[in-house]
Amino acid sequence: MKGLKIVATGRALPAKVVTNDDMSKLVETSDEWITTRTGIRTRHFCAGETQADLAEQAARRALERGKVDVGDLCACIVATVTPDCSAPTSACLLQQRLDLPEDIPCFDMNVGCTGFIYALQVARGFLLQSGRPYALVIGAEALSHITDFTDRGTCVLFGDGAGAAVVTLADSPYACTLGARGDTEAIFIEGPGPERPYIHMDGQKVFRFAVEAVPHCIRVLLEETGLTLADIDWFVPHQANKRIIDHVAKKLKVPNEKFYQNMMRYGNTSAASIPIALDEMAEQGLLKRGQKVLCVGFGAGLTWGGALLEW
Repeated sequence: MKGLKIVATGRALPAKVVTNDDMSKLVETSDEWITTRTGIRTRHFCAGETQADLAEQAARRALERGKVDVGDLCACIVATVTPDCSAPTSACLLQQRLDLPEDIPCFDMNVGCTGFIYALQVARGFLLQSGRPYALVIGAEALSHITDFTDRGTCVLFGDGAGAAVVTLADSPYACTLGARGDTEAIFIEGPGPERPYIHMDGQKVFRFAVEAVPHCIRVLLEETGLTLADIDWFVPHQANKRIIDHVAKKLKVPNEKFYQNMMRYGNTSAASIPIALDEMAEQGLLKRGQKVLCVGFGAGLTWGGALLEW
């Protein structure tokens, strides 16, 4: 079976950095309250940038680092819950901005925070059917646009950003698992409108779901590949909350340092969180060719998914 390999990554963050102290000026909270409950200390908010701007910057960096010609792309997929407009899609805006081929599929996917994992698997499908060697997968969010800054339970959690990956088929280990369970109470966003366009979330319900879904994804992938927890060099989870990740690591009896965490700098960036983390890790030299990397996401839907790749 042909596996999937990440050729190069890129990320983009808005220039505006918002600290926990800044948040305490908007809502009744404090740096101590936010940090102890989430691990988050800062996040980035758009202030002039659009979601498409972030997606474009991240995509350009991934293409440049991978030395990939856009003519060799077979698809462009953007995972997002916060496009700048309902139509055209963010991916179609990128087709224009990046001068991508006009004979390839360009579309958005709304799978909540699991979007990047879903998009990887869809990209693999296009690669298997195409004569072109690469696909462009992006997670991009402007969550500050749909955040209720009077709701202490949600407004401190989210940040804006984008992460991109150029992927190709490879003769290397690969496995993916995806799932969904319809739930309109845990996390929901009613969409554009004057009354309630914001993110609504039952934090306790999401926590219980996450600490069940993440170990489940990991176990499914290990069973499918015949690998063990000790064989995995890095676990790269969706960066929602430090408590969730710490709980999962303890439950699986895996050293905490093998679970990469960066939510303290960026907050929860939904579909962008995993590709941002991968790009940060690659830039820091943490990822080495041949390492086994297990990415796992969970989010609104409810959805979950995991992908095991060789870097």
